[in-house]
Amino acid sequence: MAGSKHYVVWVGRKPGVYAVWAECQKQTNGFDGAKFKSFESKAAADSAFRDGWEKHWGKSSGASKAAGAGTGAAASNRFRAAGRTSSASQDVGEVDYDSISVDVGTRGNPGPVEYKGVDTRTGEILFSVGPIAKGTNNLGEFLAIVHALRYLQERGSNRTIYSDSVNAMKWLREKKVATTLARDASTAEIWRLVDEAEAWLRTNRYENKVLKWQTKVWGEIKADYGRK
Repeated sequence: MAGSKHYVVWVGRKPGVYAVWAECQKQTNGFDGAKFKSFESKAAADSAFRDGWEKHWGKSSGASKAAGAGTGAAASNRFRAAGRTSSASQDVGEVDYDSISVDVGTRGNPGPVEYKGVDTRTGEILFSVGPIAKGTNNLGEFLAIVHALRYLQERGSNRTIYSDSVNAMKWLREKKVATTLARDASTAEIWRLVDEAEAWLRTNRYENKVLKWQTKVWGEIKADYGRK
């Protein structure tokens, strides 16, 4: 059906067309050299699967109207996008799989918030927080990035961090969130965490790159909660 995203796996555990992102992940997470991409309809996905990956994989425009793509672990050492926290000038290339990907899961916005960080190559969960009683999607994304920075600093690691949130990355650069979420009893927990995160950013330095996950080229971020 048009408008219903489908996922093509050309190279993975079981190549085919999948209607659910979680099923696509099962075929590609941790699979060396995986090639997969999302399309806006089943018809487009079926056609792309028949065409083969050479015609579609790694391309963000063209007749296929592809919405996402992925690559396997073999690419990890070939791609390093420039810049630390800015995504505006990032060239879309291959994923740096030696990285952490973060994402947030919400039930309403505002509403309960949880976030996690995963190994981009394997999908292994490295940390997970929540549910936090009440917050917003953007605040959760911001907390996830800062948590990843602290996690890597504790381990002396310079690994890259991926986020799909432009707002959270902007707040990271500014070391300050800009939200209309009220401070009251229902939001006390997330505001405590945000205050701690801002304080950490003001008193710590880091060399890790924080890059925008290019969803339209690579598919959903590896930490995705699958609640879209």
